[in-house]
Amino acid sequence: MAKAKNPVTFSKCFSISPDDLDKLGVLDPTLAIDTKLFIDPLLLQHSSHNEIRSDATKEYRTHFENIIKLLSHTRATDDVAWRSAQSLFKFHEIKGTCLGYGAGSISGSGFGIILSNRLLLVAKEIVDLGVRDPDLFPLMALFEADFGPDRISDMVTNVIINALSKFNKKILDQLRIEGEEFKFIRSSCYFARNPIEKHRTPIILVPHDILRKLPVARDWDEISDVASKNQELRYKVNTHIAHIWAKKTKRDKAELKSQALSNFDSFKTLLDIIHSAPATPYNSIKDPDALISWARLPQMFTSINPLTITIERKDFDLNYVYEVVKIIIDQFRHLVENRGLNREFYKENKKPRHESSIQRIFFAVAYSYCEANNLDISPEIDTGTGKIDFKFSTGFKSRVLVEVKLSTNPRLVSGYLNQLEVYKTSEKTMKAFYLVIDVGGMGKKDSRLFDARNKASSQGHPLSDLEFVDASSRPTASKRHDV
Repeated sequence: MAKAKNPVTFSKCFSISPDDLDKLGVLDPTLAIDTKLFIDPLLLQHSSHNEIRSDATKEYRTHFENIIKLLSHTRATDDVAWRSAQSLFKFHEIKGTCLGYGAGSISGSGFGIILSNRLLLVAKEIVDLGVRDPDLFPLMALFEADFGPDRISDMVTNVIINALSKFNKKILDQLRIEGEEFKFIRSSCYFARNPIEKHRTPIILVPHDILRKLPVARDWDEISDVASKNQELRYKVNTHIAHIWAKKTKRDKAELKSQALSNFDSFKTLLDIIHSAPATPYNSIKDPDALISWARLPQMFTSINPLTITIERKDFDLNYVYEVVKIIIDQFRHLVENRGLNREFYKENKKPRHESSIQRIFFAVAYSYCEANNLDISPEIDTGTGKIDFKFSTGFKSRVLVEVKLSTNPRLVSGYLNQLEVYKTSEKTMKAFYLVIDVGGMGKKDSRLFDARNKASSQGHPLSDLEFVDASSRPTASKRHDV
């Protein structure tokens, strides 16, 4: 399970303004936790940066055109052409872009020999239909469950690494940051060094305008949505691949692959659809899903709202850790209810952001206050199962957990009750807070939570301390409940 302990950003680490990076059109990444954005090869040719629009596009197309030529001459999976294609379709793990799904690392997603061969066999089928477009490779994500946006992004990074090096050299010179030479399989490149990684690791800065939240060719329904907005494409879909969307139930990827690869016109229609999609990258400035600002904004709030923790320190003392975490939660509530941090919890349409976004904001706030007070209590964010908890500890036997939940979460009450089993196995080594962020839709969930807490308490069973934060759009008085 991945654990992240440090949400420091590139701008903070190198003491530069985040606005300067925005003006340069460069992502300000967190250096130990991946940003959930991905390099989309369909955006390369539309970049405003010449190193990407010209050099990277050429590298991308040349590399995959060479693979296509080799596959077109392949007659068996052990001949020279096939082995040459295999060598070009090896994509190694590249650390440094800080993109993807990693929570406790910035490692990339390499291609093992089994995955590489399987994808290459599919590519061979497509080439044998007569398709020669290099964009057939990212389109294969529709058929292969383990060929998702993270691997597509890392595949492209491998191929355009020289263009990215040239782009980084330009950006680092403008920022007056010294870079270093890093050796890769096919080349030697120039990047800044990541100072918080134990092993020598580059920071590969990436421009905003080649990043998407998810690629266009990720989901059949999204492909269909793109096609529906274009009359000519609607005709092609109805003529060649309408049967693919005939089933409204859960679709079988193997069957869909068979249908899509049945003839040239079917696959060409899919390519036409993705090429017609708007070349619109993720809006990194407005950041509607708080994929970037979750680490950046809390630093600003905590710097202008300092917190001094004066509790007498006792090493490995559970009560000490508990009191520190309680103070941090109180300060977080103050920032949300009285200092405007709640505004970061909502999208432009006034709907709450995803729960994980708000959990990450709490994580960044907590980390900032621990760091500012020189505390060795390290908040950790676990994302291996999609569930996010925070563990503050000074040792294995002094752990305080914080679960952050939104009032809109349908499992708000049941999630609280499920903690009982966790407590039973922890003996006396753990305390916990259940922090509920009220963004609307609470109904009677708060009453049910307190009823559950009171019932467990009367039966001698421990449950987390309940804490509430009012994140409504208007600043309100504290809405803290102690039972």
